Amino acid sequence: MSQNRQIAIITAAALAVYLAVRLLPTGTNLSHMDFRVEGKGADKSSLEFCDPANPQFIPVVQVRSPIVLSLQSAAAPARGQPANFTLTLRTASGKPIAPEDLLVAHTRKLHLLVVDPTLNDYQHLHPEPGRRAGEWVFTMAPQRAGLYRVFADFTPAATSRGLYGVAEFTVPGTVPVVTREPSTRWQNGGFNFELVVPKVFRAGQPADLAFRIQSPGTVKQPVPLQPVMGAFAHLVAFDETRSGFAHLHPAEVDLAKAPDALRPELHFKVTIPAPGRYAIWAQVNLGGTEVFAPFWVDVAP
Repeated sequence: MSQNRQIAIITAAALAVYLAVRLLPTGTNLSHMDFRVEGKGADKSSLEFCDPANPQFIPVVQVRSPIVLSLQSAAAPARGQPANFTLTLRTASGKPIAPEDLLVAHTRKLHLLVVDPTLNDYQHLHPEPGRRAGEWVFTMAPQRAGLYRVFADFTPAATSRGLYGVAEFTVPGTVPVVTREPSTRWQNGGFNFELVVPKVFRAGQPADLAFRIQSPGTVKQPVPLQPVMGAFAHLVAFDETRSGFAHLHPAEVDLAKAPDALRPELHFKVTIPAPGRYAIWAQVNLGGTEVFAPFWVDVAP
């Protein structure tokens, strides 16, 4: 057999294998074309800014999205009362986005980041599939009044890249005027939480953050830090207008190497595009109990 014929046979075999793999079922009826936005402004429509080495603030409200979220509740939401919600997730062309259409990211297929107008009530939720394709159900008890924003964070199997969307619901009542000063320390459950930020936190520049936990007093007690959603901590930053968010994960990704037990410290990186005041919520698991710690920081021009 000539060398040219051997090369031709090998090439044909490789092509056949490639085509066979491409034709294998992926579990989803959606393709990458279902997550593209056509028309004017399409070049600015991508909400795929997920760079683990340099996480960005995602301007979800201001940027066109290839997906559409709608939200309904079984009864009118009331402050302090659990409410059952149905979130419908569809492509811009109306195709339902079901569990088989999403990849698992940080132990879940769909993350909801829910926050009230004052940024004082933040909840991280994980809906379960509903009865119909594209429906996702969850229960939450809003703690404040006003217009809540629900940011969805997920990864389509067709693109393998993070995608985002937003929906809203209203809790009746008066929204108080809240004035917040910068605060990078918080105490709860017998532990002190601290967020270390740059002395001058500038917009548009990568910033290094450090998150610390320790018990009060001179004799330190062990911090029962356990993983939550595949990480030792999560940080989520919101601007005051709730135009979007930044979802941050620590540089310490090896769960087999736990931080120091007496004073765990985790490191994050983020780029905030615009100056202003931001709420940064930390989420941790302490001995099996999830704890949310709020911080307020100013980002300079």
